Amino acid sequence: MAFERRADGWDPVGRLNGAGAEEERRAADAGVLAAGTLACPACDARVAPGPDPLSPAQWVGCPFCSHAGAVREFLTLGEPTRPARVTVRVVPRTVGG
Repeated sequence: MAFERRADGWDPVGRLNGAGAEEERRAADAGVLAAGTLACPACDARVAPGPDPLSPAQWVGCPFCSHAGAVREFLTLGEPTRPARVTVRVVPRTVGG
């Protein structure tokens, strides 16, 4: 397999500086575990999570039937996701928080 290298020194592949392998991290995909839907388990109404991140153990309530429960009860993972799509991310805990 060959990679194109140009005469002007531009290298689309990247070069190792002899110090070993380089690690590339992409912030957009970092920590994404799954995509899913946030909806009431009792009436299937969509639930808007709001601007702040939620943990699986936090409580939310249904705006339609007032059913309340942990976020994990309202979350359905996998395809097809419906309009109340959410992204499930893994985030490290902060010390003291």
